[in-house]
Amino acid sequence: MSPTIDSPSIAFDNSYAALPPEFYQRLPPTPVSQPELIAINEALARNLGIDADALRSPGGIRMLAGNTVPDGASPLAMAYAGHQFGNWVPQLGDGRAILLGEVIGEDGVRYDIQLKGAGPTPFSRGGDGRNWIGPVLREYVVSEAMAALGVPTTRALAAVRTGDHVMRELGPLPGAILTRVARSHVRVGTFQYFTARQNHAAVEQLLNYVIERHYPEAAQAEIPALALLDAVIDAQASLIAHWQSLGFIHGVMNTDNSSITGDTIDYGPCAFMDSFAADKVFSSIDRGARYAYQNQPRIAQWNLVNLAQCLLPLLNEDKEEAVRLAQESINRFDERFVGNYLTRMRAKLGLVGEQDEDLTLISSLLNLMQTHSLDFTLTFRQLSKRSATDPFAPGGTLHDWHRSWQQRVGDEATAQEAATRLMQNSNPVIIPRNHQVEAMIDAAVHDGNLAPFQALLQAVTSPFDPAHEESPFAAPPRPEEVVTRTFCGT
Repeated sequence: MSPTIDSPSIAFDNSYAALPPEFYQRLPPTPVSQPELIAINEALARNLGIDADALRSPGGIRMLAGNTVPDGASPLAMAYAGHQFGNWVPQLGDGRAILLGEVIGEDGVRYDIQLKGAGPTPFSRGGDGRNWIGPVLREYVVSEAMAALGVPTTRALAAVRTGDHVMRELGPLPGAILTRVARSHVRVGTFQYFTARQNHAAVEQLLNYVIERHYPEAAQAEIPALALLDAVIDAQASLIAHWQSLGFIHGVMNTDNSSITGDTIDYGPCAFMDSFAADKVFSSIDRGARYAYQNQPRIAQWNLVNLAQCLLPLLNEDKEEAVRLAQESINRFDERFVGNYLTRMRAKLGLVGEQDEDLTLISSLLNLMQTHSLDFTLTFRQLSKRSATDPFAPGGTLHDWHRSWQQRVGDEATAQEAATRLMQNSNPVIIPRNHQVEAMIDAAVHDGNLAPFQALLQAVTSPFDPAHEESPFAAPPRPEEVVTRTFCGT
């Protein structure tokens, strides 16, 4: 690192801050006592046009901790509302996050740069506005794993310790701040915020903003609001199908955590399944299992219904016609989700082309996996890397199913080779398993040891690498390691 570098130069190009003041509250981050760098995402920094060495400098670390505001930034906390576990909350907003501004990446995409855990805001509702290190490390690892898996997601640019402690149920815990990067932080709940206040002008302004920034093709449609709704439905249907194909459970699919861009956002009590169960739920606050694995598609559609309700006045002046248009669009979610789901699950099974019985073949495998408590990730990987002891082998619990699968794939060697390649490119060896995530957090909290974090991060960001086959990170948990509950950061 060059000793002359003391602060990062960031080419901010802010658009959300140009919206009217009711969209946000302007305020700087709250400084911390002793910021210390945890990690920098060099590849992401390069795409954002930011010098990683500058981020590592004393001035860069102060910026990542919120102790200084970089030139060109326009820090603000965004306003939004939302349904939390089905209950309407008219005002939420960024209670512990500050949007510094936006940059245009090397890929031509506009990105938000946000400090998460940067202190209280007018939307904090009595909270301290801080993060402890556990949720910061979890979001860093899981969001980067999701990106490596090809799932649309927010990203982690950096993480820093604050030198301060935050109070949680477990007592005082070391504080940390995550620098999060996203294509947008606009949510379904952002539209709901203005609809609830009958601020129709703001809803239309937000619509135009989202179209211009994210869905410019919708501007040319006969009904731009309907084109936007269709585009968001497509994005969400694709996203949830991708989640389901990986055994990922978000845990808090509230409308304020439902991204307009169809990205995974807000990694709170999220988890990947080990043994498969359709009704699996991990979140300690999801007592009614509202956001269980099997419910995620239906909840996504429910969230989209709430978006559609916000857009009704912009669909047609006649309310009945507006409702009809919205309902037709919402009704297409099922077809779009199932289409995306089948595409991903066929790839996981190495199925080339489409046959009517494919859904039955997929469902029968999942049912057997649930009956025998088989590991979701490992089972699919075993299908592409056969051994004498896996459940597909003669005498194994899935052998009869495997014969049906072989008939579907075909007996020719070329067909088997094509299926194997497709499966190996579709089924990860490594996911951020819950017990490993908890172990890295424990090491950081109790020993100040970040080596497990760095090791897990390195593993999950090359999830399809066959070199990981024998890695301890590829192994499911032993019975005493199984994690049954996960917790949000607040």
